[in-house]
Amino acid sequence: METSEAALLGREWTALHRDCEASERSVLWIKLGAVALTATAVALSFDAVLTIVLVGVLWLQEAIVRTGQARLVDRLLYVEGLLRDTMASPRAPCQLYSDWQAMRPGTMGLLAEYLAAAARPTVAFPYAVLLVLLLALSAAG
Repeated sequence: METSEAALLGREWTALHRDCEASERSVLWIKLGAVALTATAVALSFDAVLTIVLVGVLWLQEAIVRTGQARLVDRLLYVEGLLRDTMASPRAPCQLYSDWQAMRPGTMGLLAEYLAAAARPTVAFPYAVLLVLLLALSAAG
């Protein structure tokens, strides 16, 4: 691997890593927003159905961010493999979007990716807990 190619891959890795970490911060803000929304809704006696829908929207929003983050991680792992194996004949660096576009699933495939991301325990928490809480409170009230 040429030094310039390794340097480009190193810069690509750095950019991808920075974006993965930014995604992680974004989902923490989404989670915090869901908790704040639920607390506010309970304290101010908002309509439970509306609150449940809004928490569900935040849950799906996190799933969408996590799906994008997973694509970045896939490319990061590929770049790491190229950097580890200097004898490989890699494709050109900085091809995240071209590679993704070449393997992009259809609409149903994208929806399946989002739902799979939403079902992961690290994503589902705290949304599932908040929805159960809201359902319990609405049944009691």
